[in-house]
Amino acid sequence: MKYSLFALGLLLSSPTLFAMDVEYTATPIEIDGVSDSAWQKAKWHTMPHLMDGVLPDSASDFSGKYKLLWDEHYLYLQAEITDDVLLDTHASPRVNYWDDDTLEVFIDSDASGGDHQFNHSAFAYHIGLDNQAADYGPDKQAHLYTSHLKSRWQRSSEAPYNVIWEVAIKLYPNDFKQGQQDKPLLLTPNKIIGFMLAYCDNDGSPVREHFMGSHEITPVNGDKNRGFIDASVFGKITLKR
Repeated sequence: MKYSLFALGLLLSSPTLFAMDVEYTATPIEIDGVSDSAWQKAKWHTMPHLMDGVLPDSASDFSGKYKLLWDEHYLYLQAEITDDVLLDTHASPRVNYWDDDTLEVFIDSDASGGDHQFNHSAFAYHIGLDNQAADYGPDKQAHLYTSHLKSRWQRSSEAPYNVIWEVAIKLYPNDFKQGQQDKPLLLTPNKIIGFMLAYCDNDGSPVREHFMGSHEITPVNGDKNRGFIDASVFGKITLKR
C-alpha cells in the first residue's frame, strides 16, 4: 500500500497522551470563531489518528489541532481545522450527519467509560457546519442536543484559510434523561472527564473520506470507529486550577 509523505507522517506521529491537564480560565471565552487572549495559556494538541476511511493525502486536505480550557460552567474547545472543501449535503441535521464535514466532540462527564450508543452516560456530539449538535438517544433515533453547547466557526481571511471552530460545552450527569430540562453540572478543580475529538471530512463523495481523531483506538475486528459506541476509548482530561 502506498502513502503520501504527509500520510506517512500521520502514521508515524507520536500518539497524543491519553491523559492531560486542562487549565482554568477566569474570563469566559466568547464563542465567535476568533481567538481570545485567554487561549494563549492553553497548549495545542493534534488530531493525527485515522478512525475510519483513508488517510488524507495532504495537510491542505485535512489537518487539525485543538486547545481546551474550563470554568465552572463550560468546557471550552478551540479547534483549528485545515480543510480545503467544506461540505454539508444533508438538509436535515439528523440525517447522515457523519457524512458531512462535522466536528465530533466526545464527552463522558465522570470518565466512567462503557457503552453509550443509545444512552446518555456519555455523548458523541456531532456538530455540523450549521452549528447544530446531533447524537443518538435511547430510542435509537438521532436527536439534536444543540442546547448543550455553543458553537461558532469561521475561516481565516488569509491563506491557507483555516477554520477556527470554538465550542463551549455544558456537562451532564450519567442519569440525564431524554427531554428533561437542562441541569448541567458545575465544574470543579481536579474533576476527571472522558474526552476525545474527531473530524469527519468529506470532499464530495457519497460518504466521508477521512475520519481523523485525537486519540489512537485499538480496533475491534478491524474497526476503529468506536467512539460513538464505547466511552472507554476516550482519553481522560483533568481540570486544573
